[in-house]
Amino acid sequence: MPRGGATIATIAKEVGVSVPTVSRVLNGRSDVAPATRRRVEEALARHDYRKPVGASSPTKADGLLDLVFHEFGSAWAQEIIVGVEKAAAPRGVGVVLSELGGSHRPPQEWIDSITSRGTRGVLLVLSRLDDTQQRQLTARSIPFVVLDTDGETPAGVPTVGSNNWSGALSATRHLIELGHRRIAVISGPEAVLCSRARVDGFRSAHGESDLEVDPSLVKWGTFEVAAGYEHGLDLLGRPDRPTAVFAGSDSQALGLIRAAHELGLRVPADLSIVGYDDLPLASWLAPSLTTVRQPLSEMAALATQMLITLSDGGTLASQKVELGTELIVRESTAPPAMQR
Repeated sequence: MPRGGATIATIAKEVGVSVPTVSRVLNGRSDVAPATRRRVEEALARHDYRKPVGASSPTKADGLLDLVFHEFGSAWAQEIIVGVEKAAAPRGVGVVLSELGGSHRPPQEWIDSITSRGTRGVLLVLSRLDDTQQRQLTARSIPFVVLDTDGETPAGVPTVGSNNWSGALSATRHLIELGHRRIAVISGPEAVLCSRARVDGFRSAHGESDLEVDPSLVKWGTFEVAAGYEHGLDLLGRPDRPTAVFAGSDSQALGLIRAAHELGLRVPADLSIVGYDDLPLASWLAPSLTTVRQPLSEMAALATQMLITLSDGGTLASQKVELGTELIVRESTAPPAMQR
């Protein structure tokens, strides 16, 4: 008996439709009138209906899970994909990639698509579902896990992330301990939780050293190269430029290095830079990049294992997992005395 005690038959009787109609709604079929679909969905939610795991699931989706990025193409996304494949391949599970064009929430059309073709589960990266979409997947016994959530995740939604606040704290402490006092931060979108957490860690490091944060040195953007470059030109072109910058991603740091080079500044002799992620390129830059290592591949592998456990009808030991970060000191940071 599905959770809540309701069956397809009782749902159909309550709404006044046939059992095949309810089944078509559950399977994402398009041949149901919008008004009827809405009434069925409301009844499913009202009764907390969940399709029994494995019941009438399309066999073509038995070995597939959906990996959903708000956007991909960066080295950061590649690390996530590698981690997912590492966990999925030994279980014989394939991966379907989707990209949301920069949006942090999938459109309803995408939800309809995966319910119609079936899926073993959904792994959302820097994205999340609204309440209605969560109920729709839950009713169809399609599990979902969020990796590095873009915002506060509702209770009960499995989430894997890293300690962004702690990572930013250690990065900024490192610069302060080197003697820097005028430090800028370039973070990701202000609406994204990990971006705010990194700026909070940056502020906390200043606070514990009784240093003021200049609001004009706090910049928000994307995590991409262009944001580091554009903010870098602005920050480094001013007469009271910072002596150090904490970039919210290694990609931003790469753009920042380009901006410094164009303005005739040397790293680290004129400017210290700390990145975030520790992508493979960080150790190959010249100078090599001091950065905060977050275990992207491990995070992705763990989230995938959690998703497969749920799709197999298992339970999780913990709904929320937060992995640690580590500051990797390389050549892009130095005391400001070298910058005179």
